[in-house]
Amino acid sequence: MPPKPEILAAFEAAKGFMPLDEGLALHAAAEEAAGLGLPLLEVGTYCGRSTILLAAAAREAGTTAVTVDHHRGSEEQQPGWEYHDASLVDEAVGRMDTLPVFRRTLHQAGLEEHVLALVGRSPLAASLWGRPLGLVFIDGGHTDEHATADYEGWVPHLAPGGLLVIHDVFPDPADGGQAPYRVYLRALESGEFTEVSVTRSLRVLRRGPVAA
Repeated sequence: MPPKPEILAAFEAAKGFMPLDEGLALHAAAEEAAGLGLPLLEVGTYCGRSTILLAAAAREAGTTAVTVDHHRGSEEQQPGWEYHDASLVDEAVGRMDTLPVFRRTLHQAGLEEHVLALVGRSPLAASLWGRPLGLVFIDGGHTDEHATADYEGWVPHLAPGGLLVIHDVFPDPADGGQAPYRVYLRALESGEFTEVSVTRSLRVLRRGPVAA
């Protein structure tokens, strides 16, 4: 089912970069994965635009959305780079801080109690995590170092039948950075995943059952 009108309105009002068609594909994946009764995890919260969709699906299924971010902005969001937003700089410390805007986004969407926000580095959070996940959405740092760490840290926690979603997958280098694309290829080449859908730069893969 598509998101409820108020969820779509909250998504479109939130600060972020995900277009509507990719958002709808993410929500559809989240709805399916939530049927496993396991948490839905996102790496790369930013201001909560995509978190709204995961949280809405989690709420309907009686599970929880988990979102991981240090809230200091990724590489391309730093001063002097293409996606820098000066309104998100904490003047007291002189660094990006998207956490207050994220919290406001969830509050306005009425979804705060359905989200667990982990504030810190993804590899550290992954190393401490201890239960299966129904969905892993990789949308954090876009360097090879960060994308690979997110994949290696969180995919081991993805349950059989769970969905791996990767954003900003660009086969053509002219369209964008290649780190998410390389992670996507790694997942396919592992033999553990089959592709479910392609929506612009969003890829949805399903983890196969554990071999007998």
